[in-house]
Amino acid sequence: MLPFAELHLHLEGTLEPEMVFELAERNRVALPWRDADDLRGRYSYGCLQDFLDLYYANMAVLRTEADFAELTDAYLARAARAGVVRAEVFCDLQAHTARGVPAPVVLSGVADALGRAEADHGVSAGLILTFLRHLPAEDAARSYAEAIATGVDLLGVGLCSSEIGFPAAPFADLYARARADGLHTVAHAGEEGGPDSVWEVLEHLRVERVDHGIRAMSDPELVRHLAERRIPLTVCPLSNVRLRAVGELSAHPLPAMLDAGLVACVNSDDPAYFGGYLDDNIAAVTDAFGLTPDQVATLARNSIEASFLPAADKQRLLSTVPA
Repeated sequence: MLPFAELHLHLEGTLEPEMVFELAERNRVALPWRDADDLRGRYSYGCLQDFLDLYYANMAVLRTEADFAELTDAYLARAARAGVVRAEVFCDLQAHTARGVPAPVVLSGVADALGRAEADHGVSAGLILTFLRHLPAEDAARSYAEAIATGVDLLGVGLCSSEIGFPAAPFADLYARARADGLHTVAHAGEEGGPDSVWEVLEHLRVERVDHGIRAMSDPELVRHLAERRIPLTVCPLSNVRLRAVGELSAHPLPAMLDAGLVACVNSDDPAYFGGYLDDNIAAVTDAFGLTPDQVATLARNSIEASFLPAADKQRLLSTVPA
């Protein structure tokens, strides 16, 4: 099995329907769905907002430090089975504090599981604090301060949620603060929004990686810029199909991205909602595009290169991928 880094993964998006009901019973949360099958049957989305409505509603069952640790550990166990050796995962802290769950509860639970990831699952891990771009930048700044105050180690910061109508530029000062604190920077762009959305996060937020970025392909100048500077794109094929960013998998630009020399890698985004973890995504694109073993190895190498691992650790992992 090839080693992969997973770099675009929302922990809240790994909340499987069965766990939703288990945690609801544990925490005495009333749910509007009959059972896990009823909930899963509602995972059909006309747009990003349809998904987000369910995504945020299901979070209501996450209440305690143990809940967050269990959620994170379950993802890590599944990721290890998929060949993931490095996971740089997102946590939407604002979505939890807004419903009354304190930052130390959320982040301590996540950090507990991440701290045991290598020993328990053979997966090295880092935590990226994601800001919700549909909320004011001032709210994100408060969330960042709360996260720093917990003392939990952060790998980086990110920006997620709806692109359309919610520009990234207002978050520039917060990103500058995070860089000054020694953190890495990423941001969602080019999923809903066009190439201008990608340019914006590159120019205003100075991100090191672009999450999604599939609409960059319509701008040749942007493609050249990304290729020349080796700026990675964390692509999520099954997510893109389920959220109708592309009509069907065969229309996905992943092959064109690889042909253009982009550092594109495959990730699962919110696998409980989109029908597949990393191995499912790799299998789907391999089948859809007839990828050769060399091309799949390129995806593995790209994922490791795009990670925020120290150079020596990258080289160690890259040496295990067939040339």
